[in-house]
Amino acid sequence: MPRVIVALAIVLALLPPQTGTITGRVTQPDVPLSSASRPSVGSIGSTTHDPVDRRTAVVYLDAGLRQAFEAMPSRRARMDQRREQFSPHVLAVTAGTVVDFPNNDLLFHNVMSLAPGNAFDLGRYPKGQSRSVRFDTPGIVPIICDIHAHMSAYVLVFSHPFFSVTDSQGRYALHNVPAGTHTVKVWSELGAAEPRRVTVGAGLVDADFRVERQPR
Repeated sequence: MPRVIVALAIVLALLPPQTGTITGRVTQPDVPLSSASRPSVGSIGSTTHDPVDRRTAVVYLDAGLRQAFEAMPSRRARMDQRREQFSPHVLAVTAGTVVDFPNNDLLFHNVMSLAPGNAFDLGRYPKGQSRSVRFDTPGIVPIICDIHAHMSAYVLVFSHPFFSVTDSQGRYALHNVPAGTHTVKVWSELGAAEPRRVTVGAGLVDADFRVERQPR
């Protein structure tokens, strides 16, 4: 009997860990798109720029933005500059990811951030050129163009792979989440949502969130 128990324990230890998926929807305040015409120093000869939908949210496990689950492989991502806006407006990556910032406008752009641990200044460069930044420090990185005041974006850097950017309907999915109870949080430019404790097993778990505007 003891040998059977030992053998069973060995088999269980060799099985892949149980994981599940957390899905749901993030409801955000109704807000108008940003103005599509705002003058700036660098936009002489250009009168309009694309409006920005600021209702994108990021859902993530609160292992914290700073607690690593595992070593992350090197990755590459892209944030375009097109019609005087960053696209996507919100980008979520794992630490160590290199993000390319190609300029697809006729104007010069200067991408930069003052975020602690991820500060950078790419300098001015024209259409057809691209410059890159490696984001090594977990955290929230506000991105701006030093020339065009209306251009802004966010890069969220995580030390684990359990995060998801919402789609146009506010839906998200966190895949391959280890079995157990986790705190799930939401980041949004528009406000805050109450965190939720979610217990994950095999299969799907639903967790919806509502973002409320922060008092000013």
